[in-house]
Amino acid sequence: MYFKALKEDIIDGLQKSSNIIPVKTGAAFLRTVWVQAEGDSVKIMATDSSIEFVGSYPAAVEQPGLVGVQGKKFSELIRKMPPGEISFTLSEKDGNLLIQQGRRRYKLPTNDASWFQEFTPFPEENVVIWSGDYFKEIIDRISFCISDDDAMQGMNCVRLSRIGEEKVEICGMNGHQFGLLQVVNQDVNAVLGEEGVLISKKYLSEIKKLLTNDEIGFNISDKRLFLRTGRGKESFSLPLKSYQFPDYKNFIAQYEDKFSSVLEVDKHALVDALDRIQIFNTDNNRSVFFEMKETELALCSQGQDIGEASEMITARYAGSLERIAMPTRVVMEILSHFQSDTVRFQFSGSFEPCRIEGDDDPSYMIITMPVEVTEDTYYTEEEVL
Repeated sequence: MYFKALKEDIIDGLQKSSNIIPVKTGAAFLRTVWVQAEGDSVKIMATDSSIEFVGSYPAAVEQPGLVGVQGKKFSELIRKMPPGEISFTLSEKDGNLLIQQGRRRYKLPTNDASWFQEFTPFPEENVVIWSGDYFKEIIDRISFCISDDDAMQGMNCVRLSRIGEEKVEICGMNGHQFGLLQVVNQDVNAVLGEEGVLISKKYLSEIKKLLTNDEIGFNISDKRLFLRTGRGKESFSLPLKSYQFPDYKNFIAQYEDKFSSVLEVDKHALVDALDRIQIFNTDNNRSVFFEMKETELALCSQGQDIGEASEMITARYAGSLERIAMPTRVVMEILSHFQSDTVRFQFSGSFEPCRIEGDDDPSYMIITMPVEVTEDTYYTEEEVL
């Protein structure tokens, strides 16, 4: 094998492939990046046995071939080399990969090509074109509601499912929060199938690394999700999960008539106030009290040896609930995903779920739980006789 390629053409693919392979593992082939030169391009391929990445980049191929090298070292070396043409030669004498750029010469050991296993091909039938930055935004708006614990099975996944013939519903939950977003996309709706799909949270960060502002090709097989850049240069696939996702529709219906206390407040004013009030949160008390009146919202927090804080902001409120404790940082994170200037909190009780929506965020809602706070008395006055 002998080919030449520009560093600037291949480095992005090398970095993406090396990000996939594990840093340490007992299986050497899982630490391998495969390089295949043929025609007028070079393929860079990597897998961690679940995720598969394939990138195709321009190259001047004089002798085709396939070679596997230690991915992290290979990527790091090319990254630190200056821009320009680099030549790659597979030595027939000792099987090493010789890398040369001007007066720079390097030698890397290789793995036996018999270790190579064909990657799952991208299914060309029924490919859907989707906006990469919009798909990334969807992931961001739901992924923070998903459990990090693999043992939670369905709650460790984001779910994409069909709603009617036009909409796609994306949702996730972790036991304390539930996020739901509906978007109109007939093409994606059509490829999802009746049962929808589950994508493990651990794969979402890798998906986001591939996504740009460009369009992507999106497709689904029985067992895998496939993404491809608009020009077909890079493809990425991962296994889908077969867990049972919790029945959230009955849960929502159960509380639909109970969200009777409604607070409307300016999102920016609330976030600014919470940002100051969280200074007074402690490890034992990470909440803020909402004290609601018809035209204003009082926010307060206190902690032993920390002090106390209270702020008043304009709001509109109707309901019977007067006071509730909400997790400060959680509320701030939730609000960061809303585009609306005004957000609406719908409370069902002091210790019952709270639904958050915004007029400029159609078909998007977050349900979160308040916290139960035990208020301690730090100072007492004794009657002096």
